[in-house]
Amino acid sequence: MTLIYKILPRSAWESALSAGRFTGSEVDLADGFIHFSTAAQAGETAARHFKGQPDLVVLEVEGDDLGEDLRWEPSRGGDLFPHLYGDLRAAVVRRVMSAPLGGDGVPVLELSS
Repeated sequence: MTLIYKILPRSAWESALSAGRFTGSEVDLADGFIHFSTAAQAGETAARHFKGQPDLVVLEVEGDDLGEDLRWEPSRGGDLFPHLYGDLRAAVVRRVMSAPLGGDGVPVLELSS
């Protein structure tokens, strides 16, 4: 089992729920895939890309549920990151967690390990 995580605004997730799928954030759409992180990578992702952004959620997804559309590709520091080439179906999201901002403005993540 390989759990992966997507951080996004709660409003984007609520829209995705209504549509039955998440098609990606502005950055995802520009890059051509939906960015995910492993539990070990998510803290740095939160600090680099989501600092100061209120009302975020973290989606937990089993990577195997995404099939061949999920690819592990080098990114930050040469680490392999999970990238989804396609829409994220709402039905495969296993858990949705709030990510409140900590005192330093970085979202606090409580992920499965």
